[in-house]
Parts: sequence; structure tokens; C-alpha cells
Amino acid sequence: MATDQTASADATGGAIDSVSVLNEDSRRRMFTFIRRAGHAVTRDEAAASVGISRKLAAFHLDKLVDAGLLRAHYETPSGIRKVGRRPKVYEPTDAQITVSIPERRPELLADLLLDAVLTEKADENAAQAAMRTAEQRGRQLGAAARQETRPGRLGPERGLTVCEGLLEAYGYEPVREAPTRLRLRNCPFHPLAAKAPDLVCGMNQAFLSGCLAGLEVNGVKAVLTPEPGECCVRLCPNDADRDEQMSPNR
Repeated sequence: MATDQTASADATGGAIDSVSVLNEDSRRRMFTFIRRAGHAVTRDEAAASVGISRKLAAFHLDKLVDAGLLRAHYETPSGIRKVGRRPKVYEPTDAQITVSIPERRPELLADLLLDAVLTEKADENAAQAAMRTAEQRGRQLGAAARQETRPGRLGPERGLTVCEGLLEAYGYEPVREAPTRLRLRNCPFHPLAAKAPDLVCGMNQAFLSGCLAGLEVNGVKAVLTPEPGECCVRLCPNDADRDEQMSPNR
């Protein structure tokens, strides 16, 4: 689980660094030229594409390589071996840059929906298949996190602590309201949730319920409690409904 959190943080930081590198105009235009070239580009070609010196082009190209946006190697672009040192050439990597604050995970939702379509059973409708696949995926991720951390028996308070780390790795922003209550400030599936709230919020609840089950957290459940600008689900004690009914403020 710690590895997942670190990877998520590193990915976000790396994306922001990449965007920062592309903030310089000549560098950004050079990068666009290389992506569209369809072949490995020399420093001379890159420099000519934006009208700067070869030395300045080399500086910008190295920045793009350091950011993981280009890769460099030595070769003869024409395929004909020439006397002397082979030129350094550049080509784009497969890196994809996505920066979202707060974090969004539309690819997770799309993956769950695709699984639902591919595995829909005869006795299910599309929505039921979506809920099933969301719960199963959450359960798998929770079980994997439990296997990695081996936390032992998890009551509500310690269970939510473990759960916080898992949820952060998947784009949620957990906030502890009380020792046994967890509020999620960010919906990773927004703004798609606004288009189909019953489906997306239901899948979100099923996913989080699966996470709790996979982690084997006792005494906590995922409940739908929609709040403007926040995730529609909170993690509460199993007796939360009774507590709410007994509250003098209600």
C-alpha cells in the first residue's frame, strides 16, 4: 500500500514537472515538432524548427529528456554510416501527461464499466453488473493492500487509518471527522458523477464497500451521504444510522 501511495504521489509530481518543463515557448514548440516528425530528430533539425541556435536547442532537448518526455540516442538518421561521431537524435517517449487538482480517476471508472459490459450475467442488468464489478475491484485492491501490510485484526479506528492510505492512492482525499468516521472531500469520478449520479455514486459506494471488505475492516460501512462539492460516500460505524436517529440535533 505504501508503494501505491508513493507511486501516486510520484506520478502527480512528475506530471506537474513535465508541464512546468513545457512552459517555455521554444521548448514546447520543439517538443511538438518532434512528436509530429515521425522519425528521430537531430539537434540541427530541432533548432531549425524553432529558429534558435544548436547549442540552445541542445539545452532545451536535455530538459525534455530529463522530464521523461523525450529519449535520446546516437544513430545515423539516413541509415548510411558516415565517418566521425554519430549525431544525437531525439524521439518522443510514450509518456502521457495528466494533471488534475483535486485528483480525478476517470480511467478507473471506465475500466470498471468495461468489465461490467464484458462480464454481465444473464440475470443482471447493466447497472447491477456495474455495481458487482465495482465491489469486486474494491475487494481485490483491499485484499492486496492487506496482504502487503499484514495489519492483523482491524477494528473501526485502526481500520480507517489503514483505509486512508489505500484511498489516497486512488484519488480520494480522506478527512477523519471522528475516530471511527471518515469523510472523503474529493470525488475521483467528478464530473462524471454529476451526469449519472445514481450509477456512478452507487458504483463508488460499492467500490468502497469492497475496499473495506478486502481489508477486513470490522464495524465500518460505506454509506451514501451526498454533500455539495464532496464525495457522495462516507465511511461510518455500522451503528451510524442508530446514532443519527438518537442525536438531539435531528
